Amino acid sequence: MKLEDSVITRHREGFSGGYTAITREGEIDPEHGFDTGIDFGIYRQVEGEIIEETHPKESVWVLMNGKVEVLLNGKTHVIERESIFDDPPSAIHLQPNSTTPVRLNPLTDEVEWAVARTTNHRPVRSHLYTPRELEPEYRGEGLVQGACLRNVRLIFDYETRKDSNLVIGEVVNYPGKWSSYPPHHHQQPEIYHYRFTMPQGYGHAELGDRVFKVKQNDTVLISDGLDHAQVSAPGYGMYYLWIIRHLPDNPYTGFTFTADHEWTLNPENQGWHSTHKLE
Repeated sequence: MKLEDSVITRHREGFSGGYTAITREGEIDPEHGFDTGIDFGIYRQVEGEIIEETHPKESVWVLMNGKVEVLLNGKTHVIERESIFDDPPSAIHLQPNSTTPVRLNPLTDEVEWAVARTTNHRPVRSHLYTPRELEPEYRGEGLVQGACLRNVRLIFDYETRKDSNLVIGEVVNYPGKWSSYPPHHHQQPEIYHYRFTMPQGYGHAELGDRVFKVKQNDTVLISDGLDHAQVSAPGYGMYYLWIIRHLPDNPYTGFTFTADHEWTLNPENQGWHSTHKLE
């Protein structure tokens, strides 16, 4: 596989109604790059379209926008999201082969979901994550002149969901700033799915020593051990959903920073400061 196959750009014009697959577990071809072990796609649900689903795989539905009535585990909830940049996420984590389907009833003209699935033979406890239980983490504050300040929203990880084969969260990347920084790597495969505050917005994604321009609705596949970091263009907020697949007997429990850039984690060492003044 060539490294450029890891950047999926064919959805820049948007997604049609229903489910659009972006990656598939177990599938390796020139369009989808290497196998991340994750089924990932976007579901656009229209008003009046009720979804009732059970699935043989562990699933996570992350609400991207809209208002929905959710029936899960015999309880009814209403979740809503107007902006992925300003509003924290709601996410539905579903056990495989449930005997009771989740029911999703849209309350707005259009509802958009990001959907991730993977094989999991362990019992998984279904759960609805709401903004009340998800605390934002502002990473990079006080480091390198504030150049890598970002909002990281962890939905769940290995510490909180050892029954899951996934780790999932979001990053809000402020205009002109870096995230996933300093560059880091881990053995487990990962997916980044991007959105921007304006349709013409863009950023750059590092994969090892290669840099790729990413735009609206792009998806990047990150392979074993590859250093990765991101930066958004000035003026444009950048959002990305990140999903990691645990490996058998090797769950994701953290990453390793690139040694050359670890010094940027020291708040007492802000790096070079220009002393030149404009005449």
